[in-house]
Amino acid sequence: MADDAEKPARDYRETVFLPETPFPMRAGLPQKEPQILAKWDEQGLYHAIRAERQRAGAPLFVLHDGPPYANGAIHIGHALQKTLKDFVVRSRFLLGYDVDFVPGWDCHGLPIEWKIEEELRAKGRRKDEVSKAEFRQRCREYAAHWIEVQKQGFKRLGVLGDWENRYATMDYASEAAIVAEFHKFVASGQLYRGSKPVMWSPVERTALADAEVEYHDHVSPTIWVKFPVLEGSDAARHAHVVIWTTTPWTIPANRAVSYNPDIAYAVYEVEAMEEGLAFEPWAKAGDRLILAERLAEEVMKAAKVASFRRVETVDCQGMVLAHPLAALDSHYGYQVPMLAGDHVTDDAGTGFVHTAPGHGVDDYLVWLAHGHREIPDTVDPDGAYYPHVALFAGLKVLETEGKKAGKFGPANDAVIAKLIEAGRLLARGRVEHSYPHSWRSKAPVIFRNTPQWFIRMDEPIQTEALGGRSLREAALEAIEATAFFPAQGKNRIRSMVESRPDWLISRQRAWGSPLAMFVDKETGQPLHDPEVDARIIEAIKAEGADAWFNRPVSDFLGRHDPDRYEKVEDILDVWFDSGSTHAFTLEGRGHTKWPADLYLEGSDQHRGWFQSSLLESSGTRGRAPYDAILTHGFTMDENGEKMSKSKGNTVDPEQVIQQNGAEIIRLWAAMIDYADDSRIGKTILQTTSDAYRKLRNTVRYLLGALADYGPDEAVELEQMPPLERFILHRLWELDGQVRAAYEAYVFQDVIRPVLDFCQNELSALFFDIRRDSLYCDRPDALRRRAARTVMDAAFERLTAWLSPLIPFTMEEAWATRYPEAHANSFRVIPQTPAEWRNDAEAARWAKVQQVTSVVTGALEVERREKRLGAALEAAPRVHVADAGLLSAFEGLDPAEVFRTSQATLVAGDGPEGAFRLPDVAGVAVEPIRADGRKCARSWKILPEVGTDPRYPDLTLRDADAVAAWDAARGKVDA
Repeated sequence: MADDAEKPARDYRETVFLPETPFPMRAGLPQKEPQILAKWDEQGLYHAIRAERQRAGAPLFVLHDGPPYANGAIHIGHALQKTLKDFVVRSRFLLGYDVDFVPGWDCHGLPIEWKIEEELRAKGRRKDEVSKAEFRQRCREYAAHWIEVQKQGFKRLGVLGDWENRYATMDYASEAAIVAEFHKFVASGQLYRGSKPVMWSPVERTALADAEVEYHDHVSPTIWVKFPVLEGSDAARHAHVVIWTTTPWTIPANRAVSYNPDIAYAVYEVEAMEEGLAFEPWAKAGDRLILAERLAEEVMKAAKVASFRRVETVDCQGMVLAHPLAALDSHYGYQVPMLAGDHVTDDAGTGFVHTAPGHGVDDYLVWLAHGHREIPDTVDPDGAYYPHVALFAGLKVLETEGKKAGKFGPANDAVIAKLIEAGRLLARGRVEHSYPHSWRSKAPVIFRNTPQWFIRMDEPIQTEALGGRSLREAALEAIEATAFFPAQGKNRIRSMVESRPDWLISRQRAWGSPLAMFVDKETGQPLHDPEVDARIIEAIKAEGADAWFNRPVSDFLGRHDPDRYEKVEDILDVWFDSGSTHAFTLEGRGHTKWPADLYLEGSDQHRGWFQSSLLESSGTRGRAPYDAILTHGFTMDENGEKMSKSKGNTVDPEQVIQQNGAEIIRLWAAMIDYADDSRIGKTILQTTSDAYRKLRNTVRYLLGALADYGPDEAVELEQMPPLERFILHRLWELDGQVRAAYEAYVFQDVIRPVLDFCQNELSALFFDIRRDSLYCDRPDALRRRAARTVMDAAFERLTAWLSPLIPFTMEEAWATRYPEAHANSFRVIPQTPAEWRNDAEAARWAKVQQVTSVVTGALEVERREKRLGAALEAAPRVHVADAGLLSAFEGLDPAEVFRTSQATLVAGDGPEGAFRLPDVAGVAVEPIRADGRKCARSWKILPEVGTDPRYPDLTLRDADAVAAWDAARGKVDA
C-alpha cells in the first residue's frame, strides 16, 4: 500500500501539464459583451462577412424582417423574435451563404396616435385644435425616437444586420412605395368603395381598432321580438319568429333573421298565460311562436306563458318575414329574409339572431354571404339616428356630452315603446354581461356602418399578375407553394384566407400612408391616370405623405378639373403598409432578391403580416413574397400565464442583460421549442445559466488543454486509440445533426445534442479518462498527442456549431486561441471527414459505459461508507458474464477506463456479495483497495512506484515523463 505519510523527494507540480488559458471561468457577460460588440462594430462585421461571401460567389439567402412597432422599449417577446432571426442569419452564414437581412420598423397607426393625443391632453390641447401637419410631425418624431431605442436594444442582443440601412414605413421613400403599391390595386380594378360595421365610439367620434377596446360588465336591456311570417309552411305562415337581443336600438336597422340549419326548430302554440301578474303580458293564448326546440321552455317562461303545445317541426329555409315595425311606418315595409348562418347557436336566446348588417360583424358577414351588398346607414357619428330613420330620427343611442356621456340615450326605450305599440314585443328584461368600452374614454362603444375602401377577394382580375384568377385563388395557390415551419402553419393561414371577407384597407385617421387618389364625384370611381399617379409618387418621395395632405389638388390633377374630383383623405390600414415592405426592401436594392427565402414572426401573424404580405404580393405580383414561413409562440411566465405589468410577472430583457448577459437570453431561446408558447422567469433563467456554465467550462477546458498545441503534434486517424476514434465518430454524428437542424431552423436540435455531448461524452468520459494522460504523459506520447488532436477537432467544431446561438462566448473563445484571426463569425462550418464515422466504436463504448456505470456505483458506496477515498485508491475486480460486454474491453486498459489505479476483468457471474446494478445484467464488482505506493505526481497507486531509481516516488510512466521534462530544460539526461 502507498505510504501517504512519506514526504516526496521532490515537488513535481511544475512537471504536470495542467491546462493553461486566460479564458476566465466567470464569464462576466454584462461587461464582456459590449467589448465584443464594439469590436464587431469597428470591423463592420455584417458587411465584411457579406463582402467576403460575395467575392467567393456564395449563394444568397434573404430573411425579410417583419417590422416591430416603433412604440416603447423592447420586451421579452421582441427579444425572442429578433434572437431567432439572428439564429437564422448567423446559421446561414455558418452554412456558407451570403445573407441579406435589413431590420425594419412599422411606424404608422393608432398606438402612436394615442400617445400623441395623451401628450396634447397633458398640455391642455385637443387633437382637433392641432393641424394635421403638426400632429403627423409629432407622430414622426415619436416613432423616430423609439426606432433608435429599439435598435440599440436589438444590437445589444448581438443581432447582426444592415442596421445602417434599416427601413421604416414612415421613411419618405417607403411611403411613396406603399402608395405606388396601392395604385396598382386601383389600376387593376381590385379596389371598390363599400361599407362595413366597425366599433365606433360616439363619445370620441372615431372608429376603434380591437386594441383600443376593453371589456367591462355592463347592464343592458333585453327584448324578445316577434317577426310575422309572410312566406313559409302552412303552420308557420300564421306564426311569428321570435328573436332575442340586448341592443333594442338596432331593430330599426334589421334586414334579416339568421338561423342555423343544424338546429331543430318548431312552431309552438300558447295555451294559457300565468295568472295574478302585476302587468298584462304581451303574449296571448292562441299565439303561435317559432323557436328552437331546446329554448322553447325558457322563452315561454320569460313571456309568462303558463302552458303551450308543440304544433310541428318547421324548416326555416326560404321563409320570409315582415319587419316588426312595418305596421307603424312604410319605411319598414321591406321583406325580411331568413338567412342560414353557422354563427347561430341554441345555447341561449331563441335560436334565431336578429340581423342588422350595419351593426355587427356576424350580421355583416352572413348578409354578404347571401349575396347582399347594400349596408344600411342608421346611426351617425354622434351615435344618433340619421334623419331618414322613420319614427326615431335624431334620437341618441348613447349620450355623448355632459355628466351623462357614455350612458344610454333615449333610443332603446323609444324602440321598445314602438314595438309594444305595434304588438310585436313578447317580453323584456335586463342582463349584466361583458360589453366593449373605449380604452380611452371608458364609454361603451357601438358597431356602426361606415363607408370604406375594400380590395376584392373573389372577382377574377385580368392582369399579368393574376391572369384571370381572383385574389383569393392566387393567395391559396401561393400558400400551397410555401414551406411552413412548423408545418401546421399552412392549415392555419389557409383556413383564414379561405374564409376572410374582402380586404378593408381604409382608416379615418391622421398618421399613416394615404389612399392617395381622386374619386370622380359623378361616377364614384377612382381616377386612374398614370401621370397623376406619377406626380403623387414624386411629391411623396420628396416630402413624405404630408405632401398629399398639404399640397393643393392642382399640383396633382394636371389637366383634370379639380371641381369634378373628390380627394380621398383616408389613410391605409397599417397592415397594407407592412404588407408592402417587400416592395421597397427586396426590390430596387443591390445584393438581394425577391421573393425572400424566409419570413419569421409570431404565430399571430398568420392573421397579420404573413397574410397582408401574401395578399398584397399576390394581388400585384401573382405569388407570395416569401418561399417559407417560420412561426414562434408567445412568451409566458414560469407558471404558463400571460405576462402583464399589472401582475408583475413580466421579464425585462434589459434587466436580464444587465444581470446575466444577452448570451443567457440567447441560450434560453435556443433551448426552448419556440414553435409552442415558451416560459421564462427567474428559475428558468437560472437553469439556463447553469447550462451556459457547463458549455463555457467545456470550452475553457479545451482551451487550457490545447495550450501550445500545433499541427505538428497531430495524429493520423489510423494511429488513434479507441477512445479518440469514438469521440471523432460522435463529432461526425453531431456534424450531420447540426447541419440538418440549422437547415430546418430547429435550433433546439443543435444546442441540446451539443450540450449533452459536452456533458456526457466530453466532460464525463473523454476529459475524465484522458485527464491523467494530458497532465502526466510526456508531450510526445502518442496517447496525449491523439487526445489533443481530437480536442482540437472538437474545439474547431464547437466554436463553429455554437457561434449562431451564443456568439459572444464563441467569439471570446476563438479570439483567446487565435487573437490575430478573423472574427469567429466569418467561419463556415468545418467539413467533417466521412472516415470519422465508426459505428463499431460507438457500439463498443455503449457497452463499455454500461460496465463503467456498475464500477462507478460500487466505488460510490465505498466512498460513502468511508472505506475508500478517491477512485485512484481502488483496484476493482469486475466480473462480466456477458461475452459481448467483456469483448468490448479488448485493446482497452480497464483501469484507465474506470479512472482507477488498477483493475481486473474476470469472465463470469462473480461472488454473491459483489455490487450489482439491476439495469445492467451480468456485471458484478468487487471494490478492492489498490496495492502499492502512491505516485507523488499522478497519485496512482501501483507496485511499480519507486522502481526507477532516478525518481523513487514515481510510476515508470511518470518517471519517463519527468525525465523528458528535465532533459528539455537541461537538468539531467533523459
